[in-house]
Amino acid sequence: MVLKAVLFDFNGVIIKDEAIHRSLIDELLLGENLTPQGRQFWQVSVGRSDRACLKELLKLRGRFVTDEYLDKLIAKKAIAYRQKLEQLEALPIYPDVVQFIEQMYNSQYKLAIVTGAIGSEVELVVKQAKIGMFFDTIVSGDEISQSKPDPEGYLLAIERLNKLYPDLHLLPSECLAIEDTFAGIEAVKAAGIQAVAIAHTYPFHMLQRRANWTVDTFADLELDRLNDFFGGAKSGDEQLA
Repeated sequence: MVLKAVLFDFNGVIIKDEAIHRSLIDELLLGENLTPQGRQFWQVSVGRSDRACLKELLKLRGRFVTDEYLDKLIAKKAIAYRQKLEQLEALPIYPDVVQFIEQMYNSQYKLAIVTGAIGSEVELVVKQAKIGMFFDTIVSGDEISQSKPDPEGYLLAIERLNKLYPDLHLLPSECLAIEDTFAGIEAVKAAGIQAVAIAHTYPFHMLQRRANWTVDTFADLELDRLNDFFGGAKSGDEQLA
């Protein structure tokens, strides 16, 4: 088994913006004369697409809406998200993530983002952070029909990489995905991909039993350890030590 591609979640992995998303979703709910999320944020919102999150939150409050109405809510949130970022002095990008992305790129790995965030939000951040050139493809939440924990987004990323590089013959077992949530890790493993959990959103001990490898920061993701694991592992069920 050889490592060929590294796949990144976005919110909670590249950018620290969960608090922004939480406040914006709460504002949408208040605008609908509904109660904010409270504890439901961790149960419903974290790791899932805006569409899946809003649909479930509205359903829990007895509100059933059309896809067209959901589109309007998502578009409204996207505008507010852009405005929030414009108010910040600097993007809340996680420490060491840009250096890690550059290292993976310079090591000739194919890179992709797989996220439930909508494409306009991702494009805004990667442009401002000047990291868009490192990624071969971005699979956003508005390009898939099923949110994480469904593996659709990850499988689509592999499909796109194989179309971009016909000689790559990329298999899920030749990929590594970096996630920060339970739903994300479940999607990664359902796709047959090795999962690295980074303790940005949940404590280390809560992620450790779910992922193949758990780290506190990107500084702990050492290239030599990645190469050793993928060069010597005998099955996809082995744990990164």
